[in-house]
This record gives sequence, structure tokens and C-alpha cells, in this order.
Amino acid sequence: MIDLDAYFRRIGFTGAARPDLDTLAALHRLHPQAIAFENLDPLLGVPVSLAEAALEEKLVRSGRGGYCYEHNLLFMHVLRALGFRVRGLGARVLYGAPEGALTARAHMLLRVDLDGRRYVADVGFGGLTLTAPLALDEEGEQATPHEPCRLAHAGGEVVLQAKIGQVWAALYRFDLQEQFQPDYEITNWYQSTCPSSPFTTNLMAARAVPGLRYALRNNELAVHARDRASERRRLRNAAELREVITGTLGVELAHSASVDALFTRLTAVAA
Repeated sequence: MIDLDAYFRRIGFTGAARPDLDTLAALHRLHPQAIAFENLDPLLGVPVSLAEAALEEKLVRSGRGGYCYEHNLLFMHVLRALGFRVRGLGARVLYGAPEGALTARAHMLLRVDLDGRRYVADVGFGGLTLTAPLALDEEGEQATPHEPCRLAHAGGEVVLQAKIGQVWAALYRFDLQEQFQPDYEITNWYQSTCPSSPFTTNLMAARAVPGLRYALRNNELAVHARDRASERRRLRNAAELREVITGTLGVELAHSASVDALFTRLTAVAA
């Protein structure tokens, strides 16, 4: 059973936790602020375990982050321990893919049934991670602490869209077929080990904080705000990259020869 007290300390949640919308919204807002999205383990050749105890050890007790399966499986364990009715779903990512491309069902999100209504929860979509649950049966614009979002229903599928500036961008599409641990284990193995997977070829890390989003790709840090133009800067050496990951993104990371070599390689092109 997940250690709820340790999880609450990790994300900074205080007060009474109940299986209600206020608790769901609070946890959904705090989780991506405290626990970064990052794929350091696949880049370093470290196996990514989706066992509940491994997720708790890595994301809660060791101060690390993870990617979609790790974040959303941990979140699902937490919500179920609190009495929420939760099921896992799978999505095909559209954001960043060529127009009309058929992508694999390789992203994880959650459906939460609460008081006769259905919600989408997703605390693991990198630089555009949701920071609030969305009502699944509402098609209009829905406010979040960051970008407005909406869910468009078409042909038995749902497309999640986020308003970036003045443009609605499609993030991913999904249906309501429940996915289970073995489904995620298979795609997790591919994503974390295949030589052509984006998670084994590029560093990706992100964190959403009040009013801002930080997104790191290899040696470029982007800072996105709703009220001003985005800022970007190149990180020139391994020390700068480490400072961003451990400071700005809040990932606890010990020094090791493999990590130092990775950071040196990723920043070599900035020289």
C-alpha cells in the first residue's frame, strides 16, 4: 500500500484528503509542481520499474522524477488508496507529430469517476502536463492553473487540446478502453530500451510551477509564461545542466561518472 503521508509531504499537500473533487484538484495541481517529468534513467540505460514499491522509492522517497507511466501509475495508486474510482487509459500522442501520422498508443492517462461525473487526470505529459483534472463530458474550454484546455469528442475518441498563445494545439487522442499493468509494462519496456525511442535518445525534463512552465530538451531550457514571450537559453556545460536539473527542476541527483559523462556530452554542442 502506498505511503500517503510520505506522498503528501513530497508534494506539499496539507489538510484532509477525501475522495472528492477538491482533493483531486489539489493533488493534481501540486503533483507536477513537486515531481518533475524526466527521462534520465532510459538515457543512462537504467531499467524503469513500474512496480508500486519502485515508483514510491524513486518519485517519493528519492526525490527523482519520471515519465508518464511512472507519474500516472503513482497517481493512480494514491487516488485508489484515498477511495477514488480510477482506471488507466492509453493515448496516441499528436503534439509534435507530423500531420496525419498514426502514432502508437504509448501515453498513459487516467479516468476518474466521481459523484456521477467522469474526469480526465494526467500528471505526466512533459512540458504540457495538465495541472487540473478535466471534466470528460464537457466539450468547451476548461480553465487550469496554466493553459486553458478542452476535450473534443469525435468518432468514439477524445482529443485533448491546449490553448498555447491564441492557438489550440492537439496534444493526444484516446478512447475509454481500460488499460492494465501488462499493457503499460510492454510500452514502458519499448520506450525505455529501444535505441530509436525518444526517451533513449534525448534528455527531456519539465516542471510546472505557479505561472510558469520549465521545459528542458538536451541542453536547451525554455521558460514559458502565459503573460509574456517564452525565453530560451543554451546550457554551456555540465555544471549548468546539473544546476537546472537539481535546482530549477528540483530533481535530486547524486554525482556519478555516468551522469557527469551524459551531461558533458549533451552540452558539448553548446561550446
